[in-house]
Amino acid sequence: MSRLCSRGALALLASLVLLSGCASQPDKSLQCGIVSGYLEPDANQDLYRVVVTHLNGKPVISKPNYQLSPGVYEFTLAELISSPSLKVKLAARTPKVLSVTVDAEQRYHLGAKFNTDKRYRGNDTGYWQPEVWLQEYHECELSQPE
Repeated sequence: MSRLCSRGALALLASLVLLSGCASQPDKSLQCGIVSGYLEPDANQDLYRVVVTHLNGKPVISKPNYQLSPGVYEFTLAELISSPSLKVKLAARTPKVLSVTVDAEQRYHLGAKFNTDKRYRGNDTGYWQPEVWLQEYHECELSQPE
């Protein structure tokens, strides 16, 4: 009798394991996050907009949002600082790279932090740094391939 009970219990356990594998799980291959450069940051906090010129080293046409699967991405950014106190030469206004770890269901807003701690003149490129100035929850799902 105990052998029969053991077989029945094993059969029940095997059925439960199989059924749990059939349960609807979210498709992780469709998860994504958004990296954005369209929002106007607060200039009172010395934050300005940026333009994306490259993504992972490849040239891109800048767009407001980049819908990406979770992972680490390298954004090359050009600043759009319009402060009258910025006195560097045009040659000093070079793009910089920012690494962003994108998580699912998150939006990251990119910007340029104008370093106002000293006067920057001539060819000094240290006047700004790229940063994520806002991270927020945002539902995102990649389109399924057709």
